[in-house]
Amino acid sequence: MKTWNFQQVYVQAAATACGPLEAQGPLAGCFDVSFDDVYCEEKTYESAERRLLQEAVESAMRKAKLSQEDLEVAVGGDLINQLGTSHYFMRSMNVPFLGVYGACSNSTLSSLCAAAFVEGGFANLALTFTSSHNATAERQFRFPNEYGVQKPPTTTFTATGAGAMILGRKKDTIRLTQGTMGKVVDFDYKNANDMGSAMAPAAFDTIQAHFQNTGTSFADYDLIATGDLSKIGHEILIDLFCHENKDPLGKLIDCGCILYDQKAQAVFSGGSGCACSSLVTIAWLFEKMRQKKLKRVMVVATGALLSPILIQQKESIPCVAHALVYESEAEK
Repeated sequence: MKTWNFQQVYVQAAATACGPLEAQGPLAGCFDVSFDDVYCEEKTYESAERRLLQEAVESAMRKAKLSQEDLEVAVGGDLINQLGTSHYFMRSMNVPFLGVYGACSNSTLSSLCAAAFVEGGFANLALTFTSSHNATAERQFRFPNEYGVQKPPTTTFTATGAGAMILGRKKDTIRLTQGTMGKVVDFDYKNANDMGSAMAPAAFDTIQAHFQNTGTSFADYDLIATGDLSKIGHEILIDLFCHENKDPLGKLIDCGCILYDQKAQAVFSGGSGCACSSLVTIAWLFEKMRQKKLKRVMVVATGALLSPILIQQKESIPCVAHALVYESEAEK
């Protein structure tokens, strides 16, 4: 795996939108838009997810004082079949679009692709986004929530929300400096109710590759945030590094453990989904970077590339993880 170095990619603006459970969690008040019902004032869950995405994108564009005509490319993805949320949302955007799918790793995958457009000079401004909704994901990958199917404590809880960023070449307070695209890792794990355990080896593989490519270690980062491992997967990842005699130094965290209060909210092992890492990155990590509390952060979103049909055929769960490094710059 190679690591790309970016010299001229800045976060011009970023915004989030979330559902009620996320708005009541530890990051309450950090999101740009929040809704108090899972339908987000729409008639269906799918429309609700599109509404979340719309709110996040429009908020980011308002912050950057941009219009659709200013954007030269958009890169995004979600969990619904055929990228339903992204494609149906882009009907109203007169912007060239590249749809990507990396399951819950979409937040870093889409931003990595958009950064390549900007760094390569193919676009001055690129929109990158992702979204997920607990009800749409459960209906597609497991069972509709209305069925009331009992779930084991290893289950991860798909976040309801959306995040959007606008990347450009104009100097700003947060710069995207590096990206490592991961490869598919399959440890022959077959439990679809334990995504954290399935994805941990992919996160380990990508972080290890990034360290080797860049000559860095945990000591060189203020935080390294995985996207969607939740409690069980996070603990496995720490064990994997300790087995290699690499102490995380307390710098390894997981967005799925930050987005929710696992003691007070019914989220099983913790959060997952495309929106999980995106919400925490934009609403929490970026804010700490703007406040100069964090200087250098790596975000490693992980994705379980499972198919419900293949799981029923007793296939294992291939996974992937993509890493991005953000650094705070001097005041613009």
